[in-house]
Formats: sequence, C-alpha cells, structure tokens
Amino acid sequence: MLQVLYIFIPMLAAILVPLLYKRMKNIHTGWFVLAVPATLAVIYATYIAQVSKGEVFTAELPWIPSLDISIVSYLDGLSLLFSLLITGIGSLVVLYSIFYLDKHKEKLHNFYVYLLLFMSAMLGVVQSDHLISLYFFWELTSISSFLLIGYWYTRDASRFGALKSMMITVGGGLMMLGGFVLLYLMGGTYSIRELIAMAPNLVEHPLFTWSLILLLLGAFTKSAQFPFYIWLPDAMEAPTPVSAYLHSATMVKAGIYLVARFTPIFAASELWVWLVTGIGILTLFWGSFFAVKQTDLKGILAFSTVSQLGLIMSLLGASAVAFHSSESIDTIKFAAFAAIFHLINHATFKGSLFMIAGIVDHETGTRDIRKLGGLMSIMPISFTVAAIGSLSMAGLPPFNGFLSKEMFLTAMLALQKFEFFGFDTWGALFPIIAWIASIFTFIYSFYFVFKTFNGNYKPEQLPHKPHEAPIGMLISPILLAALVVTIFFIPNFIGNTFVKPAVQAIQPFLYDTPQAIDIHVEAWHGINPELLMTIGIVIIGVLLFVALPKWQGMYQRFPQAFTLNNAYDKIMQGLDTGLNRLSRLYMTGSMRHYLLYMFSGIAIIVIGSLFVKDAFSISFEETSPIKPYEIILILVLLIGTAITILAKSRLTAIIGLGAVGYTVALFFVIFNAPDLALTQLVIETISVALFLLAFYHLPKLGKREERMRFQLNRAVVSIAVGVMVTLIALSSHSQKLIPSISKYYEETVYSKAGGGNIVNVILVDYRGFDTLFEITVLGIAGMAILAMIKLRMNRKEKTHENK
Repeated sequence: MLQVLYIFIPMLAAILVPLLYKRMKNIHTGWFVLAVPATLAVIYATYIAQVSKGEVFTAELPWIPSLDISIVSYLDGLSLLFSLLITGIGSLVVLYSIFYLDKHKEKLHNFYVYLLLFMSAMLGVVQSDHLISLYFFWELTSISSFLLIGYWYTRDASRFGALKSMMITVGGGLMMLGGFVLLYLMGGTYSIRELIAMAPNLVEHPLFTWSLILLLLGAFTKSAQFPFYIWLPDAMEAPTPVSAYLHSATMVKAGIYLVARFTPIFAASELWVWLVTGIGILTLFWGSFFAVKQTDLKGILAFSTVSQLGLIMSLLGASAVAFHSSESIDTIKFAAFAAIFHLINHATFKGSLFMIAGIVDHETGTRDIRKLGGLMSIMPISFTVAAIGSLSMAGLPPFNGFLSKEMFLTAMLALQKFEFFGFDTWGALFPIIAWIASIFTFIYSFYFVFKTFNGNYKPEQLPHKPHEAPIGMLISPILLAALVVTIFFIPNFIGNTFVKPAVQAIQPFLYDTPQAIDIHVEAWHGINPELLMTIGIVIIGVLLFVALPKWQGMYQRFPQAFTLNNAYDKIMQGLDTGLNRLSRLYMTGSMRHYLLYMFSGIAIIVIGSLFVKDAFSISFEETSPIKPYEIILILVLLIGTAITILAKSRLTAIIGLGAVGYTVALFFVIFNAPDLALTQLVIETISVALFLLAFYHLPKLGKREERMRFQLNRAVVSIAVGVMVTLIALSSHSQKLIPSISKYYEETVYSKAGGGNIVNVILVDYRGFDTLFEITVLGIAGMAILAMIKLRMNRKEKTHENK
C-alpha cells in the first residue's frame, strides 16, 4: 500500500503549495517543493540493489472494486528506471526553477501545483500494471502538461501550443484506450503482467492487429513521432524548466515507455516490428533534418528531441526482431540495451541543453540564434556545459552519447542481415537513413553551441547586457553535464545497475534475470563499419556545418502550404468554421426551438428503441377497472390543463394549474398513497401561494390579442412525446423483463433501513444521495436569490445616498 501512496505524494503536496505561497511570500515556493522529488528519489533509490538482481515489488490500492479496477504499483527494472528519472531530473528542474522564475513576478503557486500534478501522473504511468489506471494517469499527464505549457496564458503562442499538444496527445490517448479495451477482450484481464504471460496465445486473435495499431497511435502521439511531432515545437512556449522536464526526460518518454512495456506482447507481429522501427527511423531523419532550419534555441532542441526520440523508438523496434529467431538474438540483442542506455543519456545531455537555452534567454533576453554569438568569454561556464551536452548529442567521445550512438549504428547494420520480414531487402535502407540522420544530428549540435557562443558578439541586437548566470541556476545543468562525462567512463556500472534490469523487463522471454544479459559496453571496438560510419559523420558534418550559410537557405524553398503544421491549422480552422455554422443553425436563442429539438430527439430514440428491441407490447391482464369518478377526475385534469394553457389572465391560469395539482392528489388518495397525497397537497398549496405572490408584482397581460398560427412540426412533436409516454407506460406494465425492485424494498425497509414507512425510507435512505442533491440545488438557488436581493437593496441604498 505504501508503494502506491508514493505515486500520490506530489499530488498531495500540491494541496499545500497555495498555502505556502500565500503565507511564506519571502521564501521562494520552490524550496518547499524541492523536498518532494528529492525525497522520492531517495526512496526509489533504496529499491535499486534488489531490482538490479531481478526482484520486483508490487502493491495494490482498490479503486473501483465492483469493476475490477485498482491502482497497482509494479516496480521492476523498467518502471524503477523511469521513476528515478522522473524524481531525479524533477529535483534538478525544481532547483533550476527557483532561480529561473522570479518569486515576485510569477504565479509560483500555479506553476508548482501543475508541476507536482504532472509528477504524480508520470509516476502513475510508469508504475501502473492495470490498463485502466494507466490510461487515467496517461490522460492526467496530458492535462497537467497542457496547464504547464500554457502557464503564461496571456501569450497567444502559449495558449495555442498548450491546446495543440492536448488535442494531439489526448486524441492519441483515446486511441490507446481503445487498444486497451481490445486487449482486455482478448485476454480477459486488465493486468499487463498477465497479458504478457499469455502473449503467445494472443497473436492469432482477430483483434490483435487492431489493438496493436491503436496502442501505437497513443505512443506515437505522446512521444512526438512522425507525423504527430508537430505539437512539440509549439510546446516550447512553456517556461524553460517545463521544457527541460517534460520534453527531455518525462512526458515525451511516456510513449517510449509504453512501447517498451508492451513489446513482449506485440513483438511477435511483423507489423509491430516494421511500424516501430520504420516510424522511429523516419522521425529520426525528419527531426534532425529540420532542426538545422530553426533559429530559436528551444526550437532547435525541440526538433532534436523529436529526432532522438525517433532513434530510441527505432531501437525498440529492432529489439523486437530478437523474439523471432534464436539466430538473431546474438546479433540484435543489444538493441533494447542501446535504447534504454540512450534514453538515460538523452535525459542527461538534453536536460542540460534546455537549461542552458533558458540561461541564455534569461541573461540576454533572446533565444534568436541570429542575434546571438560571441558569448563564450562572457558566459564561460554556460559555454562549457553547452559544449559537453552538444558534443554528447553529436555522438562524440568522451561523452555518453558516443557509446549509445555506436550501438545504434550497430543495430541498424544488423537489421539488413535478417531474411524474415523483408529486412534482407528493404532493411538496407535503415543504416543509410540512420547515417544521414546522424550527419544532420552532428550539424545541429554544432549549430546550437557554436552559433550561440562563438562568432561575432552583437550587443546592439541583445535586449539585455549578457553576463554569466548566477551559480544557483548553473548547479543543475553542471550536475547533468558531469553525468554526461561520468557515464562515458563507467558505462558498465550504469548498464548493470539500471539498463540490464530494464532490458530484462522488455525481453522477459529471452532473459530470466538481468545477470543473464551478457553485454559489455566499451568505447573502443577496433576498426569496424560503425567506426568508419562515425568518421564519415564527423568529416561530412564538419564540412556541411562550415558551409551552412551557403545551403541553409534551401529550407525556405519548402512551400509552407505543404507542411504538416499547415495541415493541422487548416483542419482546426475548418472544424471551427464548420461547427460554428452548424451551431448557428440550432442555437437560435429561442427556448421553444431548444425544447423542440430535445423532445423530438428523445421521442425518436425511445420509440425507435422500443420497436427495434421488440420491447413494445400491450396487455390488459391484471388491470383494475376504471370507475366513473376516475373518469370525472381525468376530465378535470384535462380541463385544468387546457385552462392553464389557454387562459388570458394569470389568475385564471394559476387556478387551472392548482386544479390539476389537487386532482393528482385525489388520485394518490384513491390509489392508497396517503403520504404522496399529503406531500402533493402541501407542495401544490405552497406553489399556488408563491405564484400568486410573484405574479401580483408583474405587469398585467397586454390587451392586444395574438393569434398563434398552427405549426405542423410542433404538433407532430407534441403528439410524438405523448405517444412515447403512453407506449412506455403500456410497455412497462405489459412486460417485466427484470423483477420489480419494490419486492426488495418491502423485504429490507425494516431490516436494513430501520423504518416502517416505505416511502419515507426510499426518499431518505435508498435515494439519500438523490434527495441530498435536490436539497443542495434548492439551497444554492436560495442563496443566489438572497444574493440578488441584497445586491438590489445595496444599489437602492447607494442611489439614495447619491441623491
């Protein structure tokens, strides 16, 4: 149970943030918030020793037991790694935000509430073993990221970016939910572990392919894969701490996690291998190619994130090949290892680069790379961190990105060796695309660091006089840069402690324990194709970077009309225009029209359902005879109703309405329901009195007579509603599809509810919440009326004082 509660600690802490912000204004709220991820990071670190040996920890918190829905925390190598990234990087981001966000200018209580909510959501995603709870946390990440991206909501770009990210990721999440439902229908369980255990039996199920596609749509939208990546660059309008957290280490990695977690279920499918590997490699190329086009520092990093996520995704797809042939295990077994290893590396170097981009913006007042340059001597520490992160991203030694990049090239070269799934033919494209994308990765890495810190200094184009950032803002990126270098020299410690347990969770059918994974990482493997490819990347990359001004202009030749962003904008504009036109057709402002729509819709649905389901029948068996005085009462009802509608005087209409109510009370008396009769009499008496009192103060009805034209559509709808009610009454009396609940009330009204009056017990106990809500509505209405009366009295008093 305690393990589950760890997930909700940030969410619970968020409740206290507004109070701390209000009461402790002299202290930056971030100092209080920092304790939350830091404490959780320490707690999760205590699991490392046991999980690295292959142990798993589970805990369950019942949520909706009647529907078999619960929150199950499952800590294995994969979920623990992500939990450590979420809390560890989260701690550094909060520390960075303390110095980045001004406590006097920013609404820090909003920022940290959103951040903590997102942290809980991400922990829930990576630890959930239950499909429904995973979906719940998944969508919670979309909502909280929407709030974080739109934190500066007064900016149009922030609102647009937040809405765009939510529209795409929530849409993908709904597709993913469909995949989860299909998985449940196939396996009969919501447990991911149980579904993995029965994976060989699920492959032949007719719903298998559909669930695969729907699940990948959720993963691709969240992890900004082609063509859904378009939300990520616009999300850069968020504050830099948000970008460093969401878009380097957490949210965009949720899709990566999803693919990794469900690989044991779907890896047997050829479609899974081709889609994950193919979309991943295409995203890698697309992101790296267009990163060089950007002029905004965070824009460059956004497209670089897209490309790096594609790299990791392609490795996960390649790792699925090992499930198909024992011969392929030795050749491709390191693909999953490389994917997880690069995921860690990417979090370190990309987190530091986002923070440096924020520092440059904070200290110079701009992120436009065309206005920057020559900052190396002014901001030497920032330059050093940026150089380390950029060179690691470019895949150069002695930085951790070099190791995982070499393993990536090896995996892509290995794909073309397999004869199944057509990899021996089309598989030849993977190393070629990977090599070209790596060249552009090299270019945008150098582009980011040297165009910012090298070259000519342009003080006249900078809004602020630049200087080195305060040490508090530099601590987090320095620590991440230190990890970039450290991991290069101790890769096998990281591999044995964090990577292998995660790989064993991804490939449970291949490895029984993490120790069974015999992969040893080395910086030097001799002269091999990967090294030659790296040398070619460096040579061509340097040449293209030096000649960048001569060919960068080609990006301007791409027609804006054919971009994915333009397609999204056109779709949204078309929906907005079309739906506005549709709403104007029925949103006329006339209550009569609205009632016409509602009643006609209800009548069509109910009458149609009765006939389609063959639920309509008439039976007059066991019916009581209609007595003469009942006919008289029915006539009184009809006359009273007609008077109420046709009366030209309000007093006459009220009398007619009262006659209807009192006649209904007489029916209750005849049908042996004295309690209902008394209630009806009381309500009717009060209603008539209130109507008389209210209408006394209203102006009299006009003398001018208005002749109402007969309208066929209204007559048809009125008759249809009457027929509907009659059919429902006759059908409910004539057939009993399920036993009446009245018998249950009779048997339990005294034994369980402790009452003798069945009507009172139903209202107070069996329908207690319904009655409570009715009372609440009346109470709210009463308070609103009282507020309006007081407001009117205050205005009168002010008017009198002014006179």
